[in-house]
Amino acid sequence: MKNNTEKLIIGRTDIADFPKLELFDIDIKIDTGAFTSSFHCHHIEIENHQLKCQFLDPKHEKYHEKYFLFENFTQKKVKSSNGMVEDRYLILTEIVLFSQKYPIELTLTERGSMKYPVLLGRKFLSKKFIVDTAKKNVSFKKTNS
Repeated sequence: MKNNTEKLIIGRTDIADFPKLELFDIDIKIDTGAFTSSFHCHHIEIENHQLKCQFLDPKHEKYHEKYFLFENFTQKKVKSSNGMVEDRYLILTEIVLFSQKYPIELTLTERGSMKYPVLLGRKFLSKKFIVDTAKKNVSFKKTNS
């Protein structure tokens, strides 16, 4: 059993579940250079005071065409790795790593050209994980062993 001060070791990449989004076995990249975590989605729009979007890319094997509606969301200015500042919508959902659910704030952005649809930033990683860049898929391997 993990106590409150014990941090789990996570690698530079992993595979996670997002049960509230009905998305499972999604490739994630750990990005200690990013403060916020982000998820690739498209068709992001406000409709009837709700945030509406589709997750992943139509070419992605886990894409399922479903639109998601969020009543609770905010907007945040995010500076991307290329130095550009953009307004992004931010949602609260859950991620499963090491067979444990964690609340996570995700900014929504078009990441279609990126290899990993999800980036986990420092705000989520802090006080929970230690990153070992020599390792990959630690949570996924532990869960499936």
